[in-house]
Amino acid sequence: MKPTHHPRYARHRFPAEVISHAVWLYFRSPLSLRMVEEMLAARGILVSHETVRQWALKFGQSFANQIRRRFWETSGI
Repeated sequence: MKPTHHPRYARHRFPAEVISHAVWLYFRSPLSLRMVEEMLAARGILVSHETVRQWALKFGQSFANQIRRRFWETSGI
């Protein structure tokens, strides 16, 4: 897998795909931070629940905005 370089994810230890997947799991499903941590660990990605919380705080709003934008673009309303 070729890593995606995005300025928003600069200076982060994990690739943008891992961060965005963790944030997606947390916001799109009824999972706790610790459950997201465990799901990532099952896939070999060792990250603490506190790191997931920091990512959710930093990237969560922009993630939600993207979902809303896609919804309104595809709904035709």
